[in-house]
Amino acid sequence: MPDAALGAVHAACMADIGHDVLGVDVDIEKITALTEGRTPFYEPGLDDVLTRALASGRLRFTTSLREAAAHGEVHFICVGTPQQPGSQAADLRYVDAVVDGLAPHLPASCLVVGKSTVPVGTTARLTSRIADLVRAGVRAEVAWNPEFLREGFAVEDTLHPDRLVVGATSREADETLRRVYAPMLAAGVPYISTDPNTAELVKVAANSFLATKISFINAMAEVCDAAGADVATLADALGHDSRIGRRFLNAGVGFGGGCLPKDIRAFTARAQELGVGAAVAFLDQVDAINQRQRARTVALARQMAGGDLTGRRVTVLGATFKPNSDDVRDSPALAVAAALHREGADVSVHDPEGTANARLAHPELRCSSDLLAACQGAELVLHLTEWSQYRELDPVKLARVVRVPMLIDGRNGLAHTEWQAAGWTVKALGRPTLPDGTDTHHPHEPLRATITHPATEPDRATTLA
Repeated sequence: MPDAALGAVHAACMADIGHDVLGVDVDIEKITALTEGRTPFYEPGLDDVLTRALASGRLRFTTSLREAAAHGEVHFICVGTPQQPGSQAADLRYVDAVVDGLAPHLPASCLVVGKSTVPVGTTARLTSRIADLVRAGVRAEVAWNPEFLREGFAVEDTLHPDRLVVGATSREADETLRRVYAPMLAAGVPYISTDPNTAELVKVAANSFLATKISFINAMAEVCDAAGADVATLADALGHDSRIGRRFLNAGVGFGGGCLPKDIRAFTARAQELGVGAAVAFLDQVDAINQRQRARTVALARQMAGGDLTGRRVTVLGATFKPNSDDVRDSPALAVAAALHREGADVSVHDPEGTANARLAHPELRCSSDLLAACQGAELVLHLTEWSQYRELDPVKLARVVRVPMLIDGRNGLAHTEWQAAGWTVKALGRPTLPDGTDTHHPHEPLRATITHPATEPDRATTLA
């Protein structure tokens, strides 16, 4: 989640379920916008929840930590923990700044709850830090309640989470958070009560697992390219195994955003500090595979352009790191677009929501909110963010707009046979094509196959028609 989005979503949703909430941020422009009911970022559903919460009188915003200290019995820390410059470790300056600004003003005992993604051991460190800053007689306990929000579904994930994890050191703190989340618990949401170290680890472990699953299938895509196999069929077959599942097994240009890349690096850095770096050394390969997918996509574009991208008109569909967001942090789509530009291509980028942020991040690229205008005269189109409107594109109509109908499906999310039938040359990582350009993935075509039963009939086979 973008840093501002996590805090704003949590504040609005907590007010929506009945709590009296004061949201705090040092950015005056953001606070002004939120106070006026305007979200300074794109997150589906948040406008409605924010409007309801403000109208109820249970939500307001401020830039004053002193005011926040006087207001709340429970204080949620929802700030960002980016990667440190020149290091893989998490930068906790914003977490520390909240604690340093809040603690001296706390008038009475309270609960400080972290939601940010942090290295294991942060709760213990902050407990000591707060104890040194509060006034005599004030006891501020620290607990950790990690968020598991998906950008584009943050409101749904806050109001209807798949689990709640709370790491606290006292029964009182645990009971307080059970009251905070009473509507969710009444709806049957699993509540996992544990120690702060485990709660901190849950989030980074979950992100590391998801990143590993994505990089695994991308590694398989590279093997498929070498072997002439089809990674989409491979993923389907693997997904039918209930121990594996199909989600996050879509090969493509890889993951990005402000969470997964920096979280797996921070996890690795913290494990090294704890002396167990070897236990998570595989995450270095997960990261390397992910970065290699971007380079492989650029190499495929160069190959389709005849070995030289200089002067070639290229359109990139997608700027955000995922759909239903305007977040372009560490976006694979933008990374590929920038790399194509560096190789001399004339690059145009389209995105339904991320155009403004893309322009700020990469002013050298031409960014457009008009899809057909972005594709006008293109000699190569790359589909790099899975927006639904790209899946709904009419390849026949688009073929009339471009100069050369060539497509790289960097997300393996388009109907390749439909595009090929419309005259497009379609390529994707891990997806071979037959000599005539026909897609090899025909899940409904009847086949003849042999199945051997070595335990009972080592020399016989059964033929199925």
